[in-house]
Order: sequence, then C-alpha cells, then structure tokens
Amino acid sequence: MKQIQLRETRFRPGNPAFFHQLFSAKAARSGGIVRRAVRDVEREVGRSAMIAEVERRGFHLLECAGQFIVICAPDHLTVHV
Repeated sequence: MKQIQLRETRFRPGNPAFFHQLFSAKAARSGGIVRRAVRDVEREVGRSAMIAEVERRGFHLLECAGQFIVICAPDHLTVHV
C-alpha cells in the first residue's frame, strides 16, 4: 500500500516575506479576497503556518480546487449554497 506524504514547510515556518507579500496586496488591505495555489503555500510556508497566520489575523480561509482563498475581513461569514 502506498503511503501518502503531505508536503510541509521547506523554508522557515511562517516565511515572513511570503506573508508580507500576500497580506500587503491592495485587496487584502481593503478587506477583499486574495488567493494562492495550495501547492505554492505548501512549498513556501506550509499548510499549518498558513492556517495559523490567517487565524491570527482574524480572517477566513477556504480551500477549493487547489486554491486557498483568504477573505481578509474579520466579519461574520455566512456560506450560501
């Protein structure tokens, strides 16, 4: 049986340059939405570091079709079908 390995942090956990670039985007600063490919996040900072950083900022994180979608607003989130 093949064992599946999750890719995790290759660089410094939390890679400040990656998070600075992501959260300094105009959309992030204005409470909008930013997205990054899951594979890029896993390569640069790791899934757990991404989740922790989004949570620290009080934002919301979705994952769909190989993309992380960050809603850069701490407001209540309602998902409608």
